[in-house]
Amino acid sequence: MVFQFFRKCLLIRLLSLWVLTLNLSACLSTTTQKIAVQEFLPFNVMPAHHRIMNQVRISWEVREDVAHFCGFASRMGREQSYLTPPLGCAFWDILKAECTIVTGLVTSHVALGHELRHCFEGHYHR
Repeated sequence: MVFQFFRKCLLIRLLSLWVLTLNLSACLSTTTQKIAVQEFLPFNVMPAHHRIMNQVRISWEVREDVAHFCGFASRMGREQSYLTPPLGCAFWDILKAECTIVTGLVTSHVALGHELRHCFEGHYHR
């Protein structure tokens, strides 16, 4: 019985890690680090019942190597991460209702808001 409990706990932890690994979003920029015009346009908010999470704990990690970190984490090829380096990324764990936003030392309200939207809506710009 104790073995089954520990086995269940291990399976839950492995599932959480798998979900976290799959739910990573790296958002790209151009080589000049300019934000696309469409980022400034209004958008239709996803209905609450379609979001991946509605109540979520957010953490914000600031890194000097944001392009490398987010490119590697999203399994981006070296050429792609060089041509369109990520300005930031977000990864989330639905089971724990947690989301981590990663940006560089210099960022913008638009880039931060873009990543925050991923925390609630997941991969919304696919």
